[in-house]
Amino acid sequence: MRAYAYQAFYRMPSPLRRAAVILVAPKYLVGAVAVIRDADSGNLLLLRQPSKAGWSLPAGLLKRREEPAIGAARELLEETGVRIDPDDLTPGVPNAIVHPVGVVDTVFFGTVDASRATLHIDGGEIVDIGWFPIDDLPRLTRNTTDLLSRYDLAGPPASKADRDAADPARANADRGTAGPAETKADRGTADPARATADRDAARPAGTKADRGPATVDEERA
Repeated sequence: MRAYAYQAFYRMPSPLRRAAVILVAPKYLVGAVAVIRDADSGNLLLLRQPSKAGWSLPAGLLKRREEPAIGAARELLEETGVRIDPDDLTPGVPNAIVHPVGVVDTVFFGTVDASRATLHIDGGEIVDIGWFPIDDLPRLTRNTTDLLSRYDLAGPPASKADRDAADPARANADRGTAGPAETKADRGTADPARATADRDAARPAGTKADRGPATVDEERA
């Protein structure tokens, strides 16, 4: 059956075969990422966008029929104001990173003189830009951490257990509680007067024998 399907496919006119492939093939968005470091210190250029919880690399989608290296240099200039010749960019090995969300990033490395580079923050798409030592990077987006870890420039993304251990308060907030419920012993330690009042309220009423002879005589009188 499969052989007949292939025979029928290859008998189709070329434009029709191409349309069929486009229809059934997985769809990916293709972008370009610029990993730029200072030629002197080796610091890494990062930027922060208002829509992302962390710092990321200069990157963006390629234009139609745009060469990946040209796209990386263009995105670098548009987002940071840093200029670099596309011919001075070196393709990463591997050059392409496939993300689970259906995006393929082509990755390029380059160096510039940070002391002469003028950073431009537009305040809209980009809210902050900076140079950071590789061994002291700020909080990164998950995709950025994943990408840099493939080139041994950052550790692997932290697991949920690791994040909870590093920030217990946030972990408790995520679980919808600030901690274990307070026990009576805890309340008694914090407020002895309250603990005594609670014990008195819980104590059963005494019998005549418990109240003693003097009280019994008073009741008889």
